[in-house]
Amino acid sequence: MPQLEVAGARLTYDDEGPRDGSGVPLVFVHGWTANRHRWDHQVAHFAERRRVVRLDLRGHGDSGGAGVRTIGELARDVVALLDHLGIERCVLVGHSMGGMIAQTVALEHPGRVERMVLVNSIGRMAYNRARGLLMAVSTLVPFKLFVATNIRRAFAPGYPREEVRRYIRDSADTPREVVMTLYGAMRGFDVLDRAGHIRTPTLMVHGYHDVQLPVGQMLRLAAAYPDATVRVLDAGHELPVEKPAELTSVLDAFVSGRN
Repeated sequence: MPQLEVAGARLTYDDEGPRDGSGVPLVFVHGWTANRHRWDHQVAHFAERRRVVRLDLRGHGDSGGAGVRTIGELARDVVALLDHLGIERCVLVGHSMGGMIAQTVALEHPGRVERMVLVNSIGRMAYNRARGLLMAVSTLVPFKLFVATNIRRAFAPGYPREEVRRYIRDSADTPREVVMTLYGAMRGFDVLDRAGHIRTPTLMVHGYHDVQLPVGQMLRLAAAYPDATVRVLDAGHELPVEKPAELTSVLDAFVSGRN
């Protein structure tokens, strides 16, 4: 596994597909407590004909490093990897927290992002009073229960229970300090007032049953974008694994310019 040392972290990544393939490289960024294998279906599809890069964010999967307090610090890790690989422009695809990272890269380095795809992501964490209180209290429960509750809610009703339990186990392997620090980073994330500055053609794909980041919050973000395409699929928050083929098809149409 290739790795890159950056700002006190050891980032593990995959760099696959033909260097002379059609179009700029695709770069996939996973979400909170996940890892680069969330994108297995999408990478297998696209790497047949174009360069595809994915990484484990610091403290996740096979990457080392402590948690950070802002999404901007994670965005700098992604840009450092692009620099390391000599990628000047890319299609940047981010799921959940990965979508927050993608938006930050697009705002700070607009010339690096040719197109962007936000999967189950938003521009600002917003809660009513009851939801905010529930989220605050949830941080006080035992760590494994905190993780299990959040991951269980991420899947739409009816998703196989054994698969959900597998993802809970994988997420609980992420160090507690990383999980909780980045939880705070996500709660503090807010680019909604600057979203209009992102001129990059953007696809927003969301699960209709997403209760983690509700579809209404994504639609609010889409309304702020000058060039946004919206697709809503019959899934929860974990679209890359709940509906992998459908998501891949939507991505393929967008990156090839067919929608």
